[in-house]
Amino acid sequence: MYSIRLNPVYSCPADEIPPTVKLPEGWQLSWHQVETLKALKDPAVDVVFNTAMTGDGKSLAAYLTVLQGESAAIALYPTNALARDQELQVNDYISIFQPPNAPRVNRLSGPELEVFAENENLRKGSAIANRAGQSEVLITNPDIFHYLHRGAYLTSKDNPDKLWNRINKDFDLFIFDEFHVFAAPQVASVLNTMLLIQATNRRKKFLFLSATPSQPLLERMKAAGFRCRLISPADEGKYRFPNTEREAYELEAQHWRQVARTIHLDFVPLEPTSRSSETWLRENQALILHQFLEHPGSKGAIILNSIAAVKRLTPIFRDLFADHGFTVRENTGLTGNQEKIESLDADLVIGTSTIDVGVDFKINFLIFESSDAGNFIQRLGRLGRHDGYQKNGQDVRFDGFKAYALVPNFFVERLFIGEDAVLSDGDVCDRLYFQNLIREKYRQINNFEGYYAKWGMVQSAQICWSLKHQSIESQYAESLKVFQTNCQKVFRGRFGAVAQDIREWKAEWGRTGNPIAEEAGSFRGSSLLQCGLYDLTEPDQRDRFKTYDLPGILSNLEIEMWTKSGFLETLKETAERTGQPIAKGRFGDCLGFMKLRGYREERLDWKFTYPGDLQPIADAWKVQVLARLQIWQPDNPWVGAINRRLQEQALVCYVLRKPMLEVRLRLQLPMHFQIYPISDLNSVHDAIAPYSVAFGQSALLIDTLAHRFKRDGGEMWVV
Repeated sequence: MYSIRLNPVYSCPADEIPPTVKLPEGWQLSWHQVETLKALKDPAVDVVFNTAMTGDGKSLAAYLTVLQGESAAIALYPTNALARDQELQVNDYISIFQPPNAPRVNRLSGPELEVFAENENLRKGSAIANRAGQSEVLITNPDIFHYLHRGAYLTSKDNPDKLWNRINKDFDLFIFDEFHVFAAPQVASVLNTMLLIQATNRRKKFLFLSATPSQPLLERMKAAGFRCRLISPADEGKYRFPNTEREAYELEAQHWRQVARTIHLDFVPLEPTSRSSETWLRENQALILHQFLEHPGSKGAIILNSIAAVKRLTPIFRDLFADHGFTVRENTGLTGNQEKIESLDADLVIGTSTIDVGVDFKINFLIFESSDAGNFIQRLGRLGRHDGYQKNGQDVRFDGFKAYALVPNFFVERLFIGEDAVLSDGDVCDRLYFQNLIREKYRQINNFEGYYAKWGMVQSAQICWSLKHQSIESQYAESLKVFQTNCQKVFRGRFGAVAQDIREWKAEWGRTGNPIAEEAGSFRGSSLLQCGLYDLTEPDQRDRFKTYDLPGILSNLEIEMWTKSGFLETLKETAERTGQPIAKGRFGDCLGFMKLRGYREERLDWKFTYPGDLQPIADAWKVQVLARLQIWQPDNPWVGAINRRLQEQALVCYVLRKPMLEVRLRLQLPMHFQIYPISDLNSVHDAIAPYSVAFGQSALLIDTLAHRFKRDGGEMWVV
């Protein structure tokens, strides 16, 4: 184990506050907050990137114009949990700033939209328009934003621009938070939507909040004529990292604001296997408990990559900590709302989500896994943001901040061992230098830059077709020309080639629809492998209705097959009994329905199978639509029921003639990238499946890497 100390971080105050800005008494603004405000007011700026560090008040910077009563904003957050958190934050700002127009804040997610539409007896399109029309701040997710600009939520009698034309006119500012978590397909969707807004409503502002800016994205926006401004406190020398208390005192006297405290960070080198972190946590329960016994008032979080690992570990730590009067809760994508609320009062939270950690759930102790450099930096940024918290009306002050990073041993070697070592045990670092080391030395993942040229303009073509609709064609004739020109600049392609591709996919499919074009036109991709789960481990009955992907179920869950009718009838009965509506739209296209009884102690092996020869399919080196796929998992008694449904599905996929682990390594795929082992009729009994398959958007992403490989006798290597 190697240890370093990270110095605290102080953020520079603004040189001066514009005289028109009204602040609550005693409030000050940071340099980046005022610069963001200036940029949003500058008529020569369209797009603003704020790359302030985690915890440095980017959210306040985003809403300053709203809090001055000067604009209305749509804010887009990648998860519903983050949207809920930000709704509370914005309402707190409004109560403190007291803007003259008393802006109304509303939040809209898929489930909420469904329930709202049902309660108001409205179609979804009318429900969106209704909610948007009653908002100065509309908080939603980029999925809804994407689909309303693609003509979703409308009837065949509606004009294609019925929703987006009104919304784009009513709101002045479009905020994209946590933008670094978006993959290339989502970034392409955002770019297409921005280009549509630019072509039809030219005087709009776009604000991107992310601690990890994307230079290629910035260049693409500039190519389309967007006038961009980058606000980077790090590049402008607006952060300081004092080594001594005297230096910190002097900064505070000059009104520099502390945004991160001193952190003592230990690197725990582990074998890069799926269970290594879980094993270490089981073996070091006493070490973790020691933190809470020796440092009264501690609050801690364990952030892992695997939901199943969290589910297995939580009861172990819950029992151990209960013996000493401490509470343990969980926070994952499968955790119910009530459990998440109760987790804010726990002493230790174990989860995969970082939404509340370091914000509402203030911590001084952190153990975390990570999958790449950005993930490492983001999770470590949850720690050291607060001096303490309140308990029963009393202030509790932390006496220090400690973190354990559970990382692959090869990463620790790159940092600390050998002639090329960049750190020594016991070193003291400033945060920016350390983050640059992490980005340089940690596992590099593929950014799929080729996606934009290959697939980005499929969405562009779909938008063009909607603008040519006879009901609006004359209105948007000039806008269409602008949109087409800018799309070709941004995506560096030609509409003629895209149209030809779309025709070829349709001809090859030969049936109703065009699955490949539909996949490329979606925001997050299809979910044909998604199953409905009734979670019997969830204490709150309203939170038992969940969705989960089939591969995760096969690996980690103990389930019992159920019928769709049984699932939906139970959902209806639960909603009636509790008096609380439960959205059911997400279950409409599920592959199957199951009762979740528990989580396996050991992952089970499985693979996809194809009842034919996969070699010609793999040798085609292109995205295809396949049917008749099945699951091979001999000891699983319910696989037959799933296979009867699965083999009927037409799945957009890309098949590679290499084992899955080799493909993951060679293509530098992200940890949770959806690629799986698959065998054919000739290899079903091989110990290691000789092929790998990616579905949906993952298939499109794999396709963008094909041009980077040479093929020689079936061998592949990066050029």
